[in-house]
Amino acid sequence: MDNDQLYMTRCFELARLGAGSVAPNPMVGAVLVHNGRIIGEGYHREYGQVHAEVNCINSVAEADKQFIPASVIYVSLEPCAHFGITPPCCDLIIRNQIPKVVIGCRDNFEKVNGEGIRRMREAGINVIVGVLENEALELNKRFFTFHEKKRPYIILKWAQTNDHIIARSDLSPVKISNPQTDILAHKWRSEESAILVGFNTAVHDDPSLTTRLYKGKNPVRIVIDEQLQLPVTLRLFDGTAPLIVINRIKEKNDGAASYAMMEDDEAIPQAICRILYQRRLNSLIVEGGAKTVQTFIDAGLWDEARIITNGLMEMGEGLPAPELGSQPAVANPLLINSQHISSDYIRIYRNRSLSSRK
Repeated sequence: MDNDQLYMTRCFELARLGAGSVAPNPMVGAVLVHNGRIIGEGYHREYGQVHAEVNCINSVAEADKQFIPASVIYVSLEPCAHFGITPPCCDLIIRNQIPKVVIGCRDNFEKVNGEGIRRMREAGINVIVGVLENEALELNKRFFTFHEKKRPYIILKWAQTNDHIIARSDLSPVKISNPQTDILAHKWRSEESAILVGFNTAVHDDPSLTTRLYKGKNPVRIVIDEQLQLPVTLRLFDGTAPLIVINRIKEKNDGAASYAMMEDDEAIPQAICRILYQRRLNSLIVEGGAKTVQTFIDAGLWDEARIITNGLMEMGEGLPAPELGSQPAVANPLLINSQHISSDYIRIYRNRSLSSRK
């Protein structure tokens, strides 16, 4: 690994510290290097606050500020070039006379999309783009999917027994994953903007859909209730986290929940993608039930699937788990990660036909 890759890897490490806090903005890390010594580091900490480049330059010790105009700044994503909540970061770099900028990947947001690179080069800065580009794209897969496909990045998640059962035949819940895996699942929740369950799961499981087992931000809760039949005594309506009820009757806010209407004859997955895009929720984890998950699979609208299998548990009969390869386009999903946690075997798949920009 050369020095540029080494410092860019550090940018990625810093950027990940903002996971779950910066959406719908991307996670970004920045490192300032003078003669092989890091003199500044920073990352985008929270949506609405200053960006990674600002925190990086502000972190430079007083004695090292003289070296800024002779340093290289590494940034995991192209510095922004527009006035949003904060000023353009490319202007900050130009103003500080930093002579060289090394970037992981270009920003596909329409108000940036190469403009930051162009302005820095016009100012005489040596700009290098594409260092560990695939890793940079992977880091912000939610952000890129949101802007390129005009929908959230969609993660399907379920737990199943060794014989591929997820619930009893009467739809009553059964505990499948172990407590250690449950903590990991709540960490996953903290990293996403929204979490979805269908009508049956809401009624029979009465889930909270919070991150109570892991210190992190609760995602926005989404539930499908086409005819508004769910009792408001369910925990989804307890105000612990925001709730959006997807339905075909009304669209309003009433304190406990926000109601969003599907359009006439609009399919559920497409409606959810449209509504979440309009509300700037750039990622969604679909936690059930089997029918809801299968609907997304059949529509081809998913990017990742995270399947937890309890290898020691079999039920013989019950509600079958979703079938990930049910559609020809994704009949051979790509296994990208796997791990064991006690009795649980966790496999993470990617939709070959949708998820990659590479």
